[in-house]
Amino acid sequence: MELGRTGLQGIVTLTSAALILVFAGIVGLVTGARSERQLQEEIGRSLKEAAFQMAERLDTDMWARSNHVSVLARVSAMRDWAVAQTVVNELKATDHTLAWVGVTDRQGRVMASSGGVLLGADLSGRPVFQNGIRGHFVGDVHDAVLLARLLPNPTGEAMKFVDVSTPLKDESGETVGVLATHFSWAWAREVRDILLAPMRQRQGVDLFIIGADGVVLLGPDSTLGTAAALTSVDLARAERARGGLAGWTVERWGDGRDYLTGYAASPGHGGYPGLGWTVLARQPVDVAFAGARALRWEILGWGAGGALLFSVLAWAAAGRIVRPVRAIAGAAARLRRGEPGVEIPEVRGAWELTEMSRALRGMVATLTDTRHALARMEDMAYQDRLTGLPNRRFFDQYVEGLATRTGGQPYAVLYLDLDGFKPVNDTLGHPAGDAVLRQVAARLAAALRAEDVVARLGGDEFVVILNSHGTGEPLPPLGAITARLIATVNEPLVIQGQVVRVGCSIGVAVGPAETGSDRGAAVQTVLDRADSALYAAKRAGRNRAVTHEDGYDAAPTRIREEA
Repeated sequence: MELGRTGLQGIVTLTSAALILVFAGIVGLVTGARSERQLQEEIGRSLKEAAFQMAERLDTDMWARSNHVSVLARVSAMRDWAVAQTVVNELKATDHTLAWVGVTDRQGRVMASSGGVLLGADLSGRPVFQNGIRGHFVGDVHDAVLLARLLPNPTGEAMKFVDVSTPLKDESGETVGVLATHFSWAWAREVRDILLAPMRQRQGVDLFIIGADGVVLLGPDSTLGTAAALTSVDLARAERARGGLAGWTVERWGDGRDYLTGYAASPGHGGYPGLGWTVLARQPVDVAFAGARALRWEILGWGAGGALLFSVLAWAAAGRIVRPVRAIAGAAARLRRGEPGVEIPEVRGAWELTEMSRALRGMVATLTDTRHALARMEDMAYQDRLTGLPNRRFFDQYVEGLATRTGGQPYAVLYLDLDGFKPVNDTLGHPAGDAVLRQVAARLAAALRAEDVVARLGGDEFVVILNSHGTGEPLPPLGAITARLIATVNEPLVIQGQVVRVGCSIGVAVGPAETGSDRGAAVQTVLDRADSALYAAKRAGRNRAVTHEDGYDAAPTRIREEA
């Protein structure tokens, strides 16, 4: 009998421990997987944005340099070699990215040069002269051995240059010489360092510039000059061919590691078409997901501790449970042996049943409290802690059921991104930036209907979904809504006693009224279009709304500005 009692306690104890461990394992796996998916999306978007900003900044800078040289060449004083000498010296002194600037005559002889470097030299055989004498020229990154020997080089690194040259013409339009410049490639490193500064807390993030020939122009020293045979380069070029901006993917690089990789092809700027560069921003997958995987092990650790604690409690509880059963079993054994006067003891059934019901109710209450706690944790997981709005996790799940929720009726997706938010963080600090985000979130929620959905995706990105919730009512005027949201966000904010202003760029896409089996695919298409429209609003000057105007199957795509 003692063995039977001990066996029952052991079964209860081991079962309790096993259930808790299984539960902790399932929660750990599910939570880790969801965290990795969410991190992958968030980091992929940030790397895509970094790559696009780098590509846009490079082309903008090159466009500015190209225009500067072109305008300077039209100044008549540049045909006076003595005056030109003064001008090039001053130009070199005011632009630290300008490695060398000079003026040649029609035959290619240097008549004026910054610092007197190459003065009197014959450049007629150099590409910078040969291309510049024929017309305005912007060259790709290259070495210049002769010039590198003559210029100061405090770092000792290999010097690379980007050429811009243009013909000098007299009043009659006759070419009399060439204005030639060599810009130091070091400016690209400066741009890279500036863009990487906000991402310093992320380990392993690198930015690459890939030339039109597929060779690495900028990146870690070990990669310079090597061929970049990467899928992301092909995707970036294909994206540009389609008129897109940027994207991200997960791929294996030449070192055998998997990286989250954001990509963007050179978009050009103004009349400058760009040099066919591709910018990549990457982070190792194992580094990016380290936090999610640590969370998974932490949950498993807590589960093991909980299993040990509940095993002790289960052992004690099992002893109390078997005690009345043992009394009854003892009496039954004595009866089986034929002992006289033995009765099945009255175990005070009502009392025992009451105690059992109390124990069961306590267990149920404990389980209920656990479920409520888990429900509260789930609610917190769907809420952005800073603003109180729904977060990206909520948005992702909401979107999964959006096609069914709308009942095939039209709906609208608005992607919002704050303009001028980064300077607030830089000048007033992150607490001030957090205060701006909270106030903007409150304004957005107040400016929308109760049935509309507004969520914070992360950083200064928000999303709004407008739909009729199956009532059949038409969507409200999107132009009026976007204008109201932009005006609301643009209202002054008082942060730390200072008046702060931020703007708002909005990308809008409308989901069609359809009931086919591809509703889920249509929803993703609308999200992608709203995202593309947001980037179009950014390119168009920010603080405005741009709407993706065509339907689900319409082609080609058209973009319309709202305000």
